[in-house]
Amino acid sequence: MLSPDDVKKIAHLARLNMDEADIPAHQASLSQILTLVEQMDQVPTNGILPMAHPLDATQRLRQDTVTETNQRDDFQSLAPQAAAGFYLVPRTVE
Repeated sequence: MLSPDDVKKIAHLARLNMDEADIPAHQASLSQILTLVEQMDQVPTNGILPMAHPLDATQRLRQDTVTETNQRDDFQSLAPQAAAGFYLVPRTVE
């Protein structure tokens, strides 16, 4: 079980402001979480392959083909300033 000092240290590391009255509740919750993790650590997992996804499904992919015409020149003709295929904007970093 975590001590109140452990909870304060965790709160400090997480940069959380915690009232003194809230520490016992958080202490109990965090201790229960750690107990659950300890129980899960006891489960035998030898021979079990890790899963990338819980469902054994494959994603349908489409061909990576161009379906629209290049309209860059049309769009840049509407821009206040453009040169060599780039939009010119005011400098924001000195």
